[in-house]
Amino acid sequence: MTTTAPKPPARRTPTGAAQRVEPLIERFLGGPPPVRVRMWDGSETGPGDAPTVHVRTRRALRRLLWEPGELGLAEAYITGDIDLDTDLGDGLRAMRRAARDRGLTVPAPALADRLRAAGLALRLGAVGPRPPVPAARAGLRGTLHSKARDRAAISHHYDLSNAFYTLLLDETMAYSCGYWTSDAPGYGAADAQRDKLELICRKLGLRPGARLLDIGCGWGSLTLYAAERHGVRVTAVTLAAEQAAYVREQVTARGLDDLVEVLNIDYRDIAGRPDSRGAYDAVSTIEMGEHVGDAEYPAFTAILHDALRPKGRALVQQMSRGTTAPGGGAFIESYIAPDMHMRPLGETVALLEGAGLEVRDVESLREHYVWTVEAWRRTLEERWAEFVALVGEETARVWRLYLVGGALAFEERRMGVDQILSVRPDPVGSAAMPATRRAWHVPADPGADR
Repeated sequence: MTTTAPKPPARRTPTGAAQRVEPLIERFLGGPPPVRVRMWDGSETGPGDAPTVHVRTRRALRRLLWEPGELGLAEAYITGDIDLDTDLGDGLRAMRRAARDRGLTVPAPALADRLRAAGLALRLGAVGPRPPVPAARAGLRGTLHSKARDRAAISHHYDLSNAFYTLLLDETMAYSCGYWTSDAPGYGAADAQRDKLELICRKLGLRPGARLLDIGCGWGSLTLYAAERHGVRVTAVTLAAEQAAYVREQVTARGLDDLVEVLNIDYRDIAGRPDSRGAYDAVSTIEMGEHVGDAEYPAFTAILHDALRPKGRALVQQMSRGTTAPGGGAFIESYIAPDMHMRPLGETVALLEGAGLEVRDVESLREHYVWTVEAWRRTLEERWAEFVALVGEETARVWRLYLVGGALAFEERRMGVDQILSVRPDPVGSAAMPATRRAWHVPADPGADR
């Protein structure tokens, strides 16, 4: 008698949300996803040894339908509709590495792909009206780089509140790349900022009684340092009202009223001041030029040139970026620095030279920015509850994403930052510059181990 072995039960095709979106993810990415994806129903797909992206709500898919790409993903993270099961920096770094190793690219989705995505979202119950835009998103109006729009753009970022930046930054209140001269225990962000400020003062050749024009002075780190440490008379310019108020308070508290003048004006108004032309021994602009705009930058460099006396020096510390995302990308432009414009370093050098300045030194600080941003990020994470109480969780998540993404951009050489030192030669070509860089880099305290 012949018996037939029972057939094994048929394998059930998984029908969770993760399995249903997996083919679409692969099509959009051009290959398997580099991360594990866990959906709101608990279903998962993707490599088991990769960071896990938790899609917590159907609203996350709806955000991506309404705003495909970087901005939709960023807003889903900001609102908590998407999260990671690991440190955000480690997770993004692992995802980028996996994507590079697998040669994944993200082609622009075709219309058929968009329709397929909409159909799947409908079956998953994710279709609906456009989700609310997070309150932290900038909503600028008016002509690009008009004075009114520039004031609104600067206010969006820098007038978040002095309390916020006091919590985030070190005691120097320097919101720009530090200059890390030591890896000794106890050396930290404030030391790197003071070393940066001293380096700038030396490059500019500042002496007691010299006149410095500090354009985009921020919270006055360079202004106050140059006046206190070098006896310099400083005209500090900022478009941010919160910054101007803070610097004025510090000037009075430190007894520097005779040395420092704080102007809450647009940089373009400098040229109209009767005492500005050819009046300054030095001009500094520290990570402010990114806010000037592409078409406006030649006029900006002309202001730098015209403010200097012959043999006066200008130092521009500025971020650089390739031509693919001169504004920094959709997230940066919408939430952090609207209307920002960056260019390759060589183009900035050419624009300074075109204004009649002679470029004498360029120093890259790219790695220094990674260390600087990481210091800010550690502060954000260590004092997370305080930041959330101050500005709300969505804004705190905006800043987490911004700082993590910024560190990665500098780490991977997608962004750079440089100090560009130039001089306005006199009519016969004399620049009165030192013959070597030696004096710029000797320790401030010859006995210190730096």
